[in-house]
Amino acid sequence: MSLLFEEIDSQPSPLGEISLRRRRIPALGDRDIYEVKLGEEFLMSSMFVEAEEALSTLGLAAVKGDNLKVVVGGLGLGYTAVAALKDERISELLVVEALDTVIGWHRDELVPLGKILNADPRNRYVHGSFFDLATAPEAGFDPNSAGKKFDAILLDIDHSPTEYLNESNAGFYTTENLARMAEQLKPQGVFAMWSQNLPEERFEALLRTVFETVASHVVSFYNPFLNGESTNSVYVCVKGATIERKK
Repeated sequence: MSLLFEEIDSQPSPLGEISLRRRRIPALGDRDIYEVKLGEEFLMSSMFVEAEEALSTLGLAAVKGDNLKVVVGGLGLGYTAVAALKDERISELLVVEALDTVIGWHRDELVPLGKILNADPRNRYVHGSFFDLATAPEAGFDPNSAGKKFDAILLDIDHSPTEYLNESNAGFYTTENLARMAEQLKPQGVFAMWSQNLPEERFEALLRTVFETVASHVVSFYNPFLNGESTNSVYVCVKGATIERKK
């Protein structure tokens, strides 16, 4: 093992081999950088977390009230979930993750934010497909409480609304399935979603078929590899009156 690189874990998954790595880049200072790869594809890095954190801060800023119950879709390296828990209004956070290996990294504290999440009694991991749970409102996200309603759903799984971690996810991005998910939100509840791309007008139009208001935010952050700025996006949608889905 190089002092500058370590593969912490590698496990098979339904999507392919998933691995957790830690590296040092001397030019970037004295810090560990954690990375997750799926096969040969980089899924996430602790080097760039501003937009993942903004998903929580922007999404929750649009939520009114206290005693909030929130769902995070996609655990990743934990940055969205930890940012959400900084909001003292949250009483319950469900983090839905399809890959048990990723949950295990956090439970075993192989990643830095696992310790924070494990120590917070408001946090609970749910092993399951976000997309399956989102489109089954009668059962819903909470395995202990069928049909529970939430104040916010924060989603960071696919690369963008048109670039999918798994092609089977594409079916979620329709009026029908977004409406199924919205049934699990309380009135005036918020759905927010991260994207690696700039806002896409066609997706904004799709969101407006379900949600009363839709706002898109561009999140800029410094990218040392480019010696300049990179951008991601966060969509924030607010539910209006109760949506009645056709049976």
